Amino acid sequence: MKTFKKEFINKALKGIGFKELTDVQKQVIPLIENKRDLIVEANTGSGKTHAFLVPIFESIDISKNEIQALILAPTRELAKQIHQFATEMANYSEEKINVDLYIGGSDKQNVIKKLSKGMPHIAIGTPGRVNDLAIKENVLKIYTAKHFVIDEADMTLDSNFLDEVSSILSTIDNKAIKTVFSATIPQALKPFLKKYLRNPEIINVHPKDISSLNINHFFIKTREQNRFNTLTKLIGALNPYLAIIFCNTKESSELVYEWMKEKKQNVTLIHGGLDYRKRKQLMKRINKLEFQYIVATDIFSRGIDVLGVSHIINYELPRNIEFYIHRTGRTGRVDFDGIAISMYEFDDNKYLDKLESKGIKSVYKDISNGVLKDAIMRSARAKREWKENELDYAAKARINKPKKVKPGYKKKYKLAVEEEKKKIHKKRRRK
Repeated sequence: MKTFKKEFINKALKGIGFKELTDVQKQVIPLIENKRDLIVEANTGSGKTHAFLVPIFESIDISKNEIQALILAPTRELAKQIHQFATEMANYSEEKINVDLYIGGSDKQNVIKKLSKGMPHIAIGTPGRVNDLAIKENVLKIYTAKHFVIDEADMTLDSNFLDEVSSILSTIDNKAIKTVFSATIPQALKPFLKKYLRNPEIINVHPKDISSLNINHFFIKTREQNRFNTLTKLIGALNPYLAIIFCNTKESSELVYEWMKEKKQNVTLIHGGLDYRKRKQLMKRINKLEFQYIVATDIFSRGIDVLGVSHIINYELPRNIEFYIHRTGRTGRVDFDGIAISMYEFDDNKYLDKLESKGIKSVYKDISNGVLKDAIMRSARAKREWKENELDYAAKARINKPKKVKPGYKKKYKLAVEEEKKKIHKKRRRK
């Protein structure tokens, strides 16, 4: 693996468990070191967080008590996760590197009081709170930052945050290295990025083909009936270790949650409308695996790792196909196969065609007598005329059948998750 100038970085990467840099890290780190502005499209799980953290730590001048890097993330949970990774690396340094988190839900006056005593070397936060502290209160001195990172840009630069991010960028030094990361960069955001980035290099990294992941993709036709009818049958057919049921809106997630409670299921609900303190408490309980089902919106689909997710259920297909990939990427981990089950209607046929063209091996299912059984494939799929540059799965005479769940799989899953948690705990205790 590449050796870095600062020895603590090499120790940190080894302690965290890195054996080799990922594809995105191999491409991004040298370019940031060469002070290039970047737009990086990379999938969740590609290692992009350390792709920007490593060169930031390489450039930190500990003798300067000023902000040298500012990192923005769209949600408190994601900002906390980046902060956790950054703190984990900083702990390997013999000299103290200050890494601070700025998100809503914390006591603002205490934050202002702390900032009056000095700035952190690395500031991580959400656009709203950073804008509040840096622009409105003028206590977070971000103009000294030599690195500026926007993570999950398609969410961070959402219309709700665009004004805040614009204000923040207008304060950042023009010579600062600006790096934007996202699974996708929507066309509508490109003028905004062109305005603030200096001749950025665009990097597109997809380290794993979707079809190579350990996920079986099942699709169940609702037959245009009430979706709760299908969900009733599905819950009866499954016995997941931990399942996330994804909904498109806060309103539909609340309806599904209430329905699950009426069915006496061990379930919780998480969406952006919940109070942050409640979300924080829920995340602790979720990580302790206190629930069998989590009903969630897409706030839970990006970057948040929960060990032990055996099933993903799309109560509603996400409007953006990329979010399908984010959602299903929550499972298929800890060396276990994951199962993603999506409800669809006749009007979703074009959507499913697009998924298949991206490499999703779709298996169509019905539920009969409490059991998932193979269904006749969509007629539209059989009639489809494939383009030469697309993967023609229809031409492959068979589709690999998913592995049957063996008795005692939940116990084995639990043991594997506990073992993985022990490894993570050991890494965090090392210095």
